[in-house]
Amino acid sequence: MKRPEDDKEFMEVVGHLISHPRFQKLDGIVQHHHSTRLKHSVNVSYTSYKIAKKFGWDAKSTARGGLLHDFFYYDWRVTKFNKSHAWVHPRIAVRNARKLVNLNKKEEDIILKHMWGATIAPPKYKESYIVTMVDKYWAVKEAATPLRNRIKNRKHFRRKALQSHHH
Repeated sequence: MKRPEDDKEFMEVVGHLISHPRFQKLDGIVQHHHSTRLKHSVNVSYTSYKIAKKFGWDAKSTARGGLLHDFFYYDWRVTKFNKSHAWVHPRIAVRNARKLVNLNKKEEDIILKHMWGATIAPPKYKESYIVTMVDKYWAVKEAATPLRNRIKNRKHFRRKALQSHHH
């Protein structure tokens, strides 16, 4: 898959949002231990966009909703609310997104329902399901990065050790 920034069509849809100073602030926030919230949001957006496009669905709304799904600044490990983070942060993300762009109903649903599974209300649109699933995929992939690296290094180390025994 192309890098998101190399996909001209994708960047025409969300490039202005990615480069916005308010959105760029997400680059300083750690997400899933080994990524930033900005990088995570772009990954979710681009992967979701490609899937929606492949199915002939609303790729533009999918890209925008996917990009803005985690548009909040607090550290959920530190800041606590009366309701769960899974319920609160999509509502804050919608509020923050509305300050940058007019959201359509689908984009709003994508953002509000992306935590379905941890929250009760199911998505209304097929594009919302895409972002929900892709978000989980990237969360696991990002959180598993050090584990994958350790496994890779161990295989490499073992191969070197075996080679030295054969000489």
